[in-house]
Amino acid sequence: MSQYKFETLQLHVGQESPDPATDARAVPIYQTTSYVFRNSDHAQARFGLADAGNIYGRLTNSTQGVFEDRIAALEGGSAGLAVASGAAALSYTFQALAQAGDHIVAAKTIYGGTYNYLEHTFPQHGVTTTFVDPDDPQN
Repeated sequence: MSQYKFETLQLHVGQESPDPATDARAVPIYQTTSYVFRNSDHAQARFGLADAGNIYGRLTNSTQGVFEDRIAALEGGSAGLAVASGAAALSYTFQALAQAGDHIVAAKTIYGGTYNYLEHTFPQHGVTTTFVDPDDPQN
């Protein structure tokens, strides 16, 4: 869909054809946390990631998938990830980029929740942080 303009991408990425269950043009909003499996083998395949599909609302959701695809397309990215809170976004980001033994330098004026995460939670995983004055060019 990259040949389309920004406005078209806003409306159609992630749902290039109508919803197969309802023929709705707009993406349905699925308000569910759980999904039905045909049997225990089907559930095992889904949770084992051998079979693609929804398994649990916190992990996958059709509405969220369309949102992620649209944001990625609008930003020129190859994929997107949406999470339920800023704290979840911070956790995903820091855990993906830092590992035990790493050191982070952060502004001491960052959001309080982020400060507390770096000051109190991340050291439990072996990552340390130095907080600096962001207005001081020496930092």
